[in-house]
Amino acid sequence: MLNEYLKKILSSRVYDVAEETPVHTATFLSERLENQIWIKREDKQPVYSFKIRGAYNKVVQLTDEEKARGVIAASAGNHAQGLALAAKELGIKAVIVMPRTTPEIKVKSVKARGARVILHGDAFDDAFKYSQKLVEEKGYTYIHPYDDPDTIAGQGTVAMEILRQMPVQPDAIFIPVGGGGLIAGMAAYVKALAPNIRIVGVESSESACLAAAMAAGHRVILPEVGIFADGVAVAQIGENTWEICKDYVDEVITCTPDEICAAIKDTFDDTRAVSEPAGALAIAGLKKYIEREQCKGQNLVAILSGANVNFDRMRYISEVAEIGEGREVILAATIPEEPGSFQRFCNLLGKSPITEFNYRYSRDDEAQIYVGVKVSDEPGSRKALVDDLEAEGYALIDITDDEVAKYHIRHMVGGHAPASVTDERVYRFEFPERPGALLNFLKKLGKRFNISLFHYRNHGAAYGRVLVGLQITDDKREQLQGYLEELGYRYWDETDNTAYQRFLR
Repeated sequence: MLNEYLKKILSSRVYDVAEETPVHTATFLSERLENQIWIKREDKQPVYSFKIRGAYNKVVQLTDEEKARGVIAASAGNHAQGLALAAKELGIKAVIVMPRTTPEIKVKSVKARGARVILHGDAFDDAFKYSQKLVEEKGYTYIHPYDDPDTIAGQGTVAMEILRQMPVQPDAIFIPVGGGGLIAGMAAYVKALAPNIRIVGVESSESACLAAAMAAGHRVILPEVGIFADGVAVAQIGENTWEICKDYVDEVITCTPDEICAAIKDTFDDTRAVSEPAGALAIAGLKKYIEREQCKGQNLVAILSGANVNFDRMRYISEVAEIGEGREVILAATIPEEPGSFQRFCNLLGKSPITEFNYRYSRDDEAQIYVGVKVSDEPGSRKALVDDLEAEGYALIDITDDEVAKYHIRHMVGGHAPASVTDERVYRFEFPERPGALLNFLKKLGKRFNISLFHYRNHGAAYGRVLVGLQITDDKREQLQGYLEELGYRYWDETDNTAYQRFLR
């Protein structure tokens, strides 16, 4: 199988439209992590991602009859742009079905490359089913984003360039994984020519379908998929890609959204490229690998796979990047309610800069403060800060990893609920983000229950996050539970959440 893919990769036609992208030395990361780190700059492709390689290599090899029928795909991002450009270069009609939640910038980019865009459904699955309906009705040729041998071969040219461009042989290559097209193509090429190079897949913890398949020994379908790293938000590894990955991928590392945000910042510091979350995934995995292995002096390559980031999302990324890197700690602290107490607290922080401070008077004797503090990235620095403050008599709770604190409380600190607010229960929701979605959500909820607390903030993502307080007596608890299930949105009961209890109850 490796020999067959090697031939396909070597004969790929990608360079009719794709660029041979550079391998960039990551100076700052290399110095900080004590390894020689290289970044393969696939963000420099004409469509700002590697997807143009596989899309063009598939389309150019279609028969004349298949080309005449036109091509179609369901996609919310990079494959759509790659296929649109490939079809334009070859003079082929292209139709892209995109979810209605797709950011406008991506819709415009696809249209600008000559493809017809059809917006359908709220999620990728809706768009995919509709694209298959059009294939049956109109006879279009479907171009799969990853699960096709010609697409896989096109993506494999990334590895061909790395082995040719690198001044030394890499010890390991870190590759982002969604459906597996990129890692399958690269693994096939590398293991055929240099099998001692370690191939490491990196997945978002919200969509780790390859890790799940490797653990089970066969392809599995994830029950749900988070879409912060939308470029890799796939519920099941591809059939063709799995046949390669199961034998030739050495391991898979998963990374949280916070860790991905930190990697986006690292990528920017070294390249000035603003990566999309999936684009920085390999860098995040590389950092976890170094931390786990405690290796030094190795030559490690990470793929910067794309830079089609929605600008709105940069606000959220910048907010949590330092937390993801372990360089910011968020604390709930109790200090005396008296003149000079805040200054004394700050004096104890020494040279550690305060990144955020939230407070509102609520009691005569003590104050609850929400404070963010920058710490060094040295191991144990976060714990040392907490220990030092507790040694001075301060009651602290580290809420750095608390979802409610990160996404909601930091924007809401302003006083506790009045005595008239009784029987309050607090829930955290996620719902599909689209025009009118928030108002619709609020109307549905407000018709049946009194809302005592509400916080929503647009993060430029496909899902909105809401924190809601509802006044619910015990006899209506069962009724509420049934209604929440009826709503169909993901939700969590956060009534006992520490940050909520400290700052808003």
